[in-house]
Amino acid sequence: MTSGLQNSAYTPAQVSAVTGLGLSAVQKAIEYKLIRPRRVREGRVVRRMLSKSQVLYLQMEARGLKSLPLATRREVAQAVERNPGIDAMTLSEGVILIQFKSARKEVDAGIRRLTEAMRMVESDPEIMRGAPVYKGTRIPVQSIADMLSHGATAGEILEGYPALTREKVELASMYVKAFPLRGRPALRPWARRGPRRMSEQRLASR
Repeated sequence: MTSGLQNSAYTPAQVSAVTGLGLSAVQKAIEYKLIRPRRVREGRVVRRMLSKSQVLYLQMEARGLKSLPLATRREVAQAVERNPGIDAMTLSEGVILIQFKSARKEVDAGIRRLTEAMRMVESDPEIMRGAPVYKGTRIPVQSIADMLSHGATAGEILEGYPALTREKVELASMYVKAFPLRGRPALRPWARRGPRRMSEQRLASR
């Protein structure tokens, strides 16, 4: 089972899914020490976890802050870290005004969507070899995300998978972005298939 959001701490992949900022851009912000993640050990794995204030800063990067000079971005990152509730700040002796209210709302909305995406998924070694599936079904979330990435619409997918809802379909891409597969790519025979209509009774069977 995929671990949940831990005490308002987020992995770089989760932050990328929430903010829409590319994962490589999140990693560059860490590399340039604009943000400093906390390292958390889970068994033999050490994860880099970001705070909500750091997510807010990265949301600002997604909104265009990354086009400013590195020193200016660092100044903004430090201001957010010192005061996570900051509403606005000025730069260049008052020439540039940076406001955070709308970015904070976007972060909150993104985290709510990520939480909903996690709630709709379960993973059981006895079902589809442990691949994350929609709860109560045998439908891999990755398969729905693959269909969307290949151009299928939510409506077309719902015709083939009536057990799902439009929201669940739309959240598939966010889920797989937040929780990418590790190690060697799993065999995904469904990836190139279009949606097929299946009965709810069959989908719910174990």
